[in-house]
Order: sequence, then C-alpha cells, then structure tokens
Amino acid sequence: MEIVEKCEGVPLAVKTLGKQLFTNTKESDWQYIRECEIWRLQQSKDDILPVLKFSYDHLSSHLQQCFTLLSLYKKNEIYHSHEVIQLWMANGLLEHPKEEQEWEDVGDRYLNELLWRCLIQKEKDYGNYFTFKMHNLIHDLALFVSQKECITVKCDPKAVDKNVRHLSFCDSKLLRVPEALKDFKNVRTVLVQEVSEESKRIHESIIDLCVSNFKYLRALRLRCYSPLTTLPDSICSLKHLRDLDLTGCRSMRKLPFSFYKLRCLQKLKISGIPLKSLPDRMESLIELRHLEITIKAKHLKEIREGCWTRLQHLGLIECDNLECLPEGLQYLTSLRRLDLFSCSKLVSLPRSLIFLTRLEDLRVSSCKKINLQMEPREFDVKRPQLSLKTFSLWDSDELKDFPRLLLEGSSSTLQQIQIGICNNFEVLPTWLRNLTSLRKLEILDCPKLSALPEGMEQLTGLRQLTIKQCPNLSIRCRPYVGAD
Repeated sequence: MEIVEKCEGVPLAVKTLGKQLFTNTKESDWQYIRECEIWRLQQSKDDILPVLKFSYDHLSSHLQQCFTLLSLYKKNEIYHSHEVIQLWMANGLLEHPKEEQEWEDVGDRYLNELLWRCLIQKEKDYGNYFTFKMHNLIHDLALFVSQKECITVKCDPKAVDKNVRHLSFCDSKLLRVPEALKDFKNVRTVLVQEVSEESKRIHESIIDLCVSNFKYLRALRLRCYSPLTTLPDSICSLKHLRDLDLTGCRSMRKLPFSFYKLRCLQKLKISGIPLKSLPDRMESLIELRHLEITIKAKHLKEIREGCWTRLQHLGLIECDNLECLPEGLQYLTSLRRLDLFSCSKLVSLPRSLIFLTRLEDLRVSSCKKINLQMEPREFDVKRPQLSLKTFSLWDSDELKDFPRLLLEGSSSTLQQIQIGICNNFEVLPTWLRNLTSLRKLEILDCPKLSALPEGMEQLTGLRQLTIKQCPNLSIRCRPYVGAD
C-alpha cells in the first residue's frame, strides 16, 4: 500500500511497477523497492518519472540502449515496429541472433519485452509488423535517460555533450543548421522529421554536415517533405552508412553515380523518387536487407543468381509503368516480405515465387489490373513447402481467383487473409478449406461475392471472420437466420 501511494494515483505507474513485483514474494525485495533511492529523487507532486525509471533500470543493457532511441521521435508518434528495428540494427544495438534467427527476430523480441513491461502500447497488428505508441510519461522517461546520447535539434544546442550520437530535427521553424553541430564528431543517427519545407538550403546543409563531419554515420532518414533534387557524389564517403531513407525527397530524379560504393547499406528506402531504372551496379550492395523503390520503367532489370541473398523485404511502390516482375525474383532466397503498391499496369506475379520458401508476407494493393490466378500444372515438378503467413490484396478490378500455388502451398503456415475493394471478385475457391492454419479472414467491399465455399467448417483454427460492405454475402451470413 505504501508503494501504491508513491505512484501518485496514476494507473500507468501502478501497472508498470507491478510488472516488477507480481512474481516476487520476498518481503525484503518489496522493502528495497519501497525504500529505493529512486524514490528520493526530487520530483513535483505529479511527477512519476522515478517510478518509471525503476522499470527502465531493470531492462538489459542492450534493451536500455534501444529504448533511449525511441526518444528521437515526437510525442504521440505512431511508431512502426520494422522501422524501429531497422534503426536499432543500423546502430549495432541488437544481440547476435541465434541459429536460424535473423536480426529482425531479435528486434521483435526486444519490442515484445517492451510491450510486456507496458513501456509501449500496441496500436494495430499487420501480421509481419505492428504499430505502437508511447504514453507521454514514458516518452518523458526516454528523454530523461537519453540526455547524453540523443538530442532533438530545435535551436543552438550550446550546453550539450559533444559526444552526442543521435540527432533528430523536428522543428518546422528551423531555417538553418546550428553552428554548434559542426563540433560534433561522433554522430551515428540523423533523423529529419520536420524542418522548413520552403528552405532548400537547410536540407542541403544537413546533407553537407553529414558528409563533412559525421564520418561514422550509420542512419540517415529524411522523412519530411524535402525539396532536394540530388545527393552529392561525396555521399559515398559515408562508408559506415547502413540505413538510408529518402522517402520525402520526391523532387529527386536520380541517384549519384557513386551510390554503389555504399557497401554497408542494409536498408535503402527510395520509394516516391521516380527513378527511370535502378542505379548502376546496385548488385554491389550485398548487405541489403530492406529495399523500397519506385521505378518508372516497364521492366525491372533481371535479378541474377547470388544477388541480394540477404534481402528480407522488397517493396515496389508507385511503379506506374511496370508490366511484369522478373523470374529472377526466385534468387532472393532470404525474402520474407513482398509489397506491391500502386503498380497500375502490373498484370500478374511470376510463377517463380513458389521457390521463395521463406516468404511470409505478400501484400498487393492498388494494382488495378492484376489477376492472381496461379493454378498448378500437370507437368510441375514436386513443389517446395512454402511459408506464407499473411496474404493481403486490396483494390483490384481484375481479380478472379487467389494464387492457389502460393496459398495452398502454405496450408500449414497461412494465418491471415485480407481481401478488399475487389469489385469483380465473385467466388471464393473451394480449396480454401485446405488452409487449416487460417486464423483470420477479412472480406471488405466485394459487392459481387455472394457465398462462402462449402467446407468452411473444416477451418477449425479460424478465430476471426470479418465481412463488410458485401451486401449479398452479409445477408447469407446473418447470425441464426442466414443461409451460411
């Protein structure tokens, strides 16, 4: 009761501290918590940072470092788990993965521990990643414990430790780069979330600062709208750069010739930059694990065997002229996630996808002309066992059927199917009943879909069935009175 009183009536504080206590039955340990020095820190009436810091102090050293980087984002930010994990990876903060694990799996474990300790709050689960938020009090804690490592640049940082490693620019009124930053030499992260959109000069100054001063830079993200039209050739001097996100640079048309020299890149996000083709010698980026691109060509360059063997995620975004995907996708043997978004002329997927035995997440959205019919052939050799967990399809006018080769080949692993805004989709396949691991089925805005297939009762693992804006199907599935 005395410990509860010290929580100042804030339920979050009680819950957070309770996670440290509920399995501990030693009276001496409870007394230690009650009398711990952390309670004696000077605090105002409503300040519970000392209570929350107790939870932080019980994190492993690796997880403490990862938690502090969350302070780089603004309050009330919606975090994306995969983006956060990639930032941790770029800075070398994760423990080495165990056998048959990837670095991303270690990051997932870290986030799950932060969830369990109530230091972050899950918003929405997308299968292969999720979004989360931090309570403002927890964000205050992250700011409190990261003072010597991370700063948010809003004005001249005069009384700041020169060994600061992580910078976040998130002030829309910031018109110039503070002079004091030129003395910083150990910066590893530059995150530009918000600076003056009107001033091209400040965006160029930030890039120049990175190239000339931050020789050990690991992560550079320009997430706000940027008027930059090009990157300097000297960008190749950032030999340690692992994470480059140029999502906000929609005025760019090409990347510098020397780009292929960034050999340590693990993540490259250049979606929204309307490139005519992939930069030359891109296959030299052998460490790539995450690639999101926008290509305006009709065809992608063929992918050769041995290229990008570590690639985990490929996203093709707004590739308006792309008509087909290369059969060489089969050589991306580590690929776990494939996203196709707004590729309006894409009509099909290559059959070679059946050789991507590690693919877990396939998402196709706003590809109006795509028809995913992919039936087995009599002369097909024995097909490998696939590992899809999530299949998501949105906004296709040509959809007639599901890709049977991929989905039925993943019958023991597929857990989630989402289909929406498919105006001409009429029939769910009868083989759907073979997907015995299916737990979640969502059908949204498919007006011509009129019935569920026979044998649905065989899906004994199904936990959630959602049907919306499907007038005929909704009538058949009304509780107690509908035919289905």
